[in-house]
Amino acid sequence: MLAVVAAGLLAFAGPGAAGSTTDLRIEVWSEGRSGSPTRTFTLRCDPPGGSLRDPAAACRRLAAMRNPFAPLPSDIACTQIYGGPQEALVSGRYRGRSVRTELSLRDGCEIERWRRLAFLTPGFGSGSRGPS
Repeated sequence: MLAVVAAGLLAFAGPGAAGSTTDLRIEVWSEGRSGSPTRTFTLRCDPPGGSLRDPAAACRRLAAMRNPFAPLPSDIACTQIYGGPQEALVSGRYRGRSVRTELSLRDGCEIERWRRLAFLTPGFGSGSRGPS
């Protein structure tokens, strides 16, 4: 009986509950995914930590997003604007779920997605060739 009550409490506990962890690895290639990543960042939430400059702020920004790592819809039309060779891979756990999201600047949709998540790739982005 006690185990059932404990399981129920965990199921309804807030964002700090077990299974709601965020532990991400962000690998960024300034010239595309050939060779080793240019930079690698980490981010943990509950409690905030990792190698990003301000992990607490990054955790707050992620928490405010509905589904930051959702894939782009397959039926979306994107402008054919090239933003640069930069690519990134975000992998790990987000809110307790496994994630693996590739970011690039190959078209307008991907550029917008990268800009929304730019706080995870500081110093990289459209028009930027490396860390600042």
